[in-house]
Amino acid sequence: MELKIENVGKRYRGDHWGLRDFSLTLRPGVLGLLGPNGAGKSTLMRILATTSKPTEGRVFWNGVDICREPNTVRSVLGYLPQDFGIYPNLTAQEFLEYIAAAKGVVGRDAKERIDTLIQLVNLVDARKRPLGGFSGGMKQRVGIASALLNDPQLLIVDEPTAGLDTEERVRFRNLLSELSGDRIVILSTHIVSDVEAVASEIALIRQGTLLKYAAPETLLASLEGKVWEMSIPSEQLSSFKSQWLVSGIVRRSDGVKVRVVADSSPSNQALSVSPTIEDAYLYFVSGDGRKQAV
Repeated sequence: MELKIENVGKRYRGDHWGLRDFSLTLRPGVLGLLGPNGAGKSTLMRILATTSKPTEGRVFWNGVDICREPNTVRSVLGYLPQDFGIYPNLTAQEFLEYIAAAKGVVGRDAKERIDTLIQLVNLVDARKRPLGGFSGGMKQRVGIASALLNDPQLLIVDEPTAGLDTEERVRFRNLLSELSGDRIVILSTHIVSDVEAVASEIALIRQGTLLKYAAPETLLASLEGKVWEMSIPSEQLSSFKSQWLVSGIVRRSDGVKVRVVADSSPSNQALSVSPTIEDAYLYFVSGDGRKQAV
C-alpha cells in the first residue's frame, strides 16, 4: 500500500500557488501534516481526496495516477474535510445510513458498521436527534463516523479535533492510533499536541512548501542543543521576544521563565533543555532558528 505525491503544485488566480513542488511517499501509519493556517494543508488534502486537481505534478495510489483514474482511490477513501456538509433535518442515524449507501455499504453490513461507529464517537444517546440541533463538536463526531463507514485504506482528516473537548480529542487520538496499523492515515492540523500524540511521521509545511519530513524521534534529535530556558524580569519580556524565538512563557513571582529555540544560547544564564515537537515546529516553520518573535 503506497501513496506517492510527486512534484505537486496548485496555482490559483493571480499566480498564487497554494502548493509548489510538493513530493512525499507514504505507507501505512499516521502522517501528521503540521503547519500554520494558510500553509496549503487543505489544498493538499483536497487533491489527495480527488475533489481538486493539481496544476502540476501527479499523485499515485498503488502505482495508479488518481488524477486520471480517481475511482481507484475513491473506493478505498475516507475523507473528513475541514468544513463538511450535513442535512440538518436528518438524524445522526439517518445521515450515516445515507452516507453508507452512497459508499456502497448496505444491508446488515451498514447497520453493524453504523452501530459500532456511533458507539465509538459517543453518540448513542443522540443518534435519533436531528443534526440541526447538534453542537459543533457533535457534528464533528458525526463527520468522523461518516469518514470511517467504508473501513477505508486511506483516511484523510482535516482539522478533525476542532470543536472537540479534551476527552473527545483524546478518544479520537486513540482511534487514529488503532486504525493506523494496516492503512494510511493523514492527519492535517495546526494543533501540535494532536500530531505529537499519534503521528508515526511528521511533515512540516509552510507557504505550500514541504519544510521537513521525518519521524518524531528524528525531528527531536535535530533540535538537540537548540532549546534553552532562562528567567528574565517581566518588564524585559517584550524586548526579549522581539529578538528571540520564544516557544513558552511561565510567569512567576520573581519574573518570567522563557523557553527559547535558537542555534546558540541566548544568555550565559540559559540552560539547555530537551526539545519538544512544538519546539521543532516553531524552529522550522519560523525559519531555522531565526531570531524573531512568535
